[in-house]
Amino acid sequence: MPETKTRARKCLRLIKTELVPRVSEPGPAIKEPLVAGKELAALIGSKDREHFVVFHLDTRHRVQSFEIAAIGSLNAAIVHPREVFKGAILANAHAIICGHNHPSGDPTPSEDDCEMHRRLEQVGELIGIEVLDLLIVAGTRCWSARLGGETW
Repeated sequence: MPETKTRARKCLRLIKTELVPRVSEPGPAIKEPLVAGKELAALIGSKDREHFVVFHLDTRHRVQSFEIAAIGSLNAAIVHPREVFKGAILANAHAIICGHNHPSGDPTPSEDDCEMHRRLEQVGELIGIEVLDLLIVAGTRCWSARLGGETW
């Protein structure tokens, strides 16, 4: 019986590792939305469907890991806080930066985007993982909630 428990624990650890792939070395601290926006645009800016990405940050705001939490359709991706924070909890993240793309070419947030951001902030406050920003990229253009809705 004890061997079975040990095997189950090893399997659990393996699954945990696969759920949250880590970057090889933590990068520099992300202090500005522009830096995160450029990273996000490089990852998903040209995708033809909405992709929702979560960057997991340590206490110094260095990226420890990231994941694509949802892939949707041309103009929508169903994102639930459960999926957003699952990876962050497994990665032992101190904070997260969330972002998604708008294949339409316009990074202006929809009402659903704003509501989702409010929900993520509430959940983050409740569980102790700060949501530093919500970014929306469209090609090379980016919108940041942290900058009060500024687009660059």
